[in-house]
Amino acid sequence: MVRRPGLFAWYELMTTDVAAARAFYAGVVGWGAKDASTSDLVYTLFTAGNVPASGLMELPEEARRMGATPRWMGYVGVDDVDVASDRIKCAGGAVYVPPTDSNIGRISVVADPQTATFALVQGFEFAPPQPAELDAPGRVGWHELLAADWTKAFAFYAGLFGWQKAEAESGPVDAYQLFSAAGKTIGGMFTKRPVEPIPYWLYYFNVDDIDAAAERVKRGGGQVFEGPFVVPEGSWIARCVDPQGAIFALQGKRSRDAIAKDPASEVGWSTEWSGISSRGRLTTKPKG
Repeated sequence: MVRRPGLFAWYELMTTDVAAARAFYAGVVGWGAKDASTSDLVYTLFTAGNVPASGLMELPEEARRMGATPRWMGYVGVDDVDVASDRIKCAGGAVYVPPTDSNIGRISVVADPQTATFALVQGFEFAPPQPAELDAPGRVGWHELLAADWTKAFAFYAGLFGWQKAEAESGPVDAYQLFSAAGKTIGGMFTKRPVEPIPYWLYYFNVDDIDAAAERVKRGGGQVFEGPFVVPEGSWIARCVDPQGAIFALQGKRSRDAIAKDPASEVGWSTEWSGISSRGRLTTKPKG
């Protein structure tokens, strides 16, 4: 049985250059790395404070042949992967990797009916004694779904995982719907613009200083497509792409000096990532 089913239990980067990605994220997020390979799979654990935070592996050749590109994938914990994957198929989703015993537990790689990819895990192997808080350094602090239609997407995930609606943030065009799992607000979803190529999940990594982390992204060969912007609860966010092309985001605090030097923080939805656009979380102009 999963300790708290319906919560994201794990995050995994599948990439085309494992060594380069390991160095990049160590520099940007401050993760350590630990080998967790098996006889069948070369696998690295990214660690935050010596606790496993996410995984790193080579993008499988079969996935590349199918057109897959480097990406971050979130695993949602379930009591029974086989049952959950069957329910996804019945609801109009897809099962890319059928239920399989793996190095992290029994897994299945799936997509929702709008083609956003995620994964399921049962019997997760690297769970810490206590689940990390959303604001823990080096951990994922927010989960964001860019959907083809957020209302239909929410109905799918609510039926599958029991997610609940939290408060909604209103933008000039559409709502940004917060959602909760196991009584905790863990993310949001909204309807993407037509120019955005596909629906997908975006994960936000916690950092101490958003400006310093954004500079580390650039120095490491990645790109900051958007931000830093402030969001309603006071955190600052930046959306990025790593050197191999995997999209991710950062969130953290910002110094008063940095805020004073940057007049660009305005009320509104974020817009453009140089061809990969996303309204994302509602941004607000800082006071004072």
